[in-house]
Amino acid sequence: MPLVNISILKGKSPEYIKAVSDAVNSAVIETMDFPDDDRYQIVHELEPHCLQYQDRDGDRVMMHLTMRAGRSNKAKQAFYKKVTENLAEDPGIEPANVLITIVENHDIDWSFQDGVASFVA
Repeated sequence: MPLVNISILKGKSPEYIKAVSDAVNSAVIETMDFPDDDRYQIVHELEPHCLQYQDRDGDRVMMHLTMRAGRSNKAKQAFYKKVTENLAEDPGIEPANVLITIVENHDIDWSFQDGVASFVA
């Protein structure tokens, strides 16, 4: 159940945005053993000059995952590989144009509703 912020270029179709979101979500579920219904994504559409990734141009995506600590390095590496494969397949983003960061936190750092720390008894 990571919180995933996904930045893409502005002006893409709803189908493109869904393909990106689905590609990320399925990679998270497959490689990091999150439940199927744990989908928390924010998609940011940015002008090309606001989504700078060295000298890359064309379609590109940057994503930042915030999640509870505990996933292995192997699981994270599998996620990186799987998500870039998924994005290359649909909607066709080159793996070299995908930047991913992960930040981990602790149980106390999550509240899903009602102002309650969701994982702390």
